[in-house]
Amino acid sequence: MFYEKVKESAQFIQGRTSLRPTTGIILGSGLGSLVDIMEERAVIPYTEIPNFPRSHVAGHAGNLVIGRIGQEIIAAMQGRFHYYEGFTMKEVTYPIYVMKLLGIENLIVTNACGGINRDFEPGDLMILTDYINMLGNNSLIGENDERFGVRFPDMSEAYAKELIRKAEKTAEKLGISCKKGVYAIFSGPCYETAAEIRAYERLGADAIGMSTVPETIAANYLGMRVLGIACITNMATGIAKTKHSHEEVMRIAGESSEKLCSWVRQLLLDWHTAEA
Repeated sequence: MFYEKVKESAQFIQGRTSLRPTTGIILGSGLGSLVDIMEERAVIPYTEIPNFPRSHVAGHAGNLVIGRIGQEIIAAMQGRFHYYEGFTMKEVTYPIYVMKLLGIENLIVTNACGGINRDFEPGDLMILTDYINMLGNNSLIGENDERFGVRFPDMSEAYAKELIRKAEKTAEKLGISCKKGVYAIFSGPCYETAAEIRAYERLGADAIGMSTVPETIAANYLGMRVLGIACITNMATGIAKTKHSHEEVMRIAGESSEKLCSWVRQLLLDWHTAEA
């Protein structure tokens, strides 16, 4: 039944555009403006796609946008689904399954998150090198469908080293300073406590947020290569000197959006070249 629902969603999307994307992008809070540089755009509201969840968080437009950046055909999600909204893990990751049936081979996941590493500061961009799943849940729990992937997928390279290398080279070419680090996820929606941050820091986390990991797990399971880029919008509790607010997160994400968009655009333009 799940496979048939995903197939129905994918077929609906394919009927709305002649473009056939091979790269997927998930745009985090305040980072949805990347679609403005896409050409031949087809904008499909989530509400029109059969079986698709609905996004309810400020800063998430709720559209699937298919278009072109250079020679690369992109399927971009303006808005994702969070565990804290009450979605099941299968609903959180449902779009990734749809992307698989659309032909997506590479997935770029972005997010706005809090910095734990003391060398970070708000506005920094961080390439994800690994994750720590603190949700107490996993998007692959339940009956496995071999048409999607194997029962016990490997996660030793959750974020593809080749894509990390390409992203670093592109950032260097553009003069964009970027960090690298481990991303920890917790459920939210409340911000973390200072005690929790001390624990995550000891576990080796450089940043913390409420998304990205479920999609990363699903994408690896489905055989995609994943690149993760986080925007550090605030320092985590106990490190920050002020209280957190979603409005401040959105403000910093918006300020960093242009830098992130230019980075991702150039990365996609160079995607298949030897120089990238």
